[in-house]
Amino acid sequence: MNYKPKNILVIAPHADDESLGCGGTLLRHRAEGDYIHWLLVTGMSESCGFSTERILSRQEEIHKISQHYDFESVTQLGLPPAALETLSMGKIIGGISKTIHSVEPDIVYVPYRNDAHSDHELVFDAAMSATKSFRYPFIKRVLTYETISETDFGMKPEDGGFRPNVFIDISQYLEEKLDILDIYESEMGQFPFPRSRKALEALATIRGVQSNAHAAEAFMLIKEIL
Repeated sequence: MNYKPKNILVIAPHADDESLGCGGTLLRHRAEGDYIHWLLVTGMSESCGFSTERILSRQEEIHKISQHYDFESVTQLGLPPAALETLSMGKIIGGISKTIHSVEPDIVYVPYRNDAHSDHELVFDAAMSATKSFRYPFIKRVLTYETISETDFGMKPEDGGFRPNVFIDISQYLEEKLDILDIYESEMGQFPFPRSRKALEALATIRGVQSNAHAAEAFMLIKEIL
């Protein structure tokens, strides 16, 4: 049976979440012939306190990242980072929904709801509204990814923690994932900083051990339609 390529959409609250959470998985999707798409919810702007120089450098980073992944499409909603709670939920849902209608993804990757960063929670909630099966019947799978420095610092007492039940072998793609993340110079740091090559390698190794692979990325399955 010939493989039918799938449309894959990763929804990232901030630039780097897509690579931290599922960079290796995206590279594997691309290698297997799938079409990968990136929806970036927030963006830097002068009104949010960023300098023109920093805004331009971030756009250059996003351009380089896009080239490395060879995304079919990149959509930037440009909403204010660390301030999504100041917006109506309808505005966030509307932007995500418009992209989902355009891409018609088979698989959607979203951030874990109980991450430390409030933007992740709001993006997750909006994404759930924008992936309802009766409105978006083409979506067959929704998974949440873990974001090191956010998922592991989510300390809500009522949260049971990130408990992955889907693992994707990224042994062939880990080094490329780390090289891509190095493009985000202001986001990566030296160990023991969580967003460091050593920490990310360690996490991939742990997830690999849990799934009998040399390196893996882990997800929580939210919905699957067979």
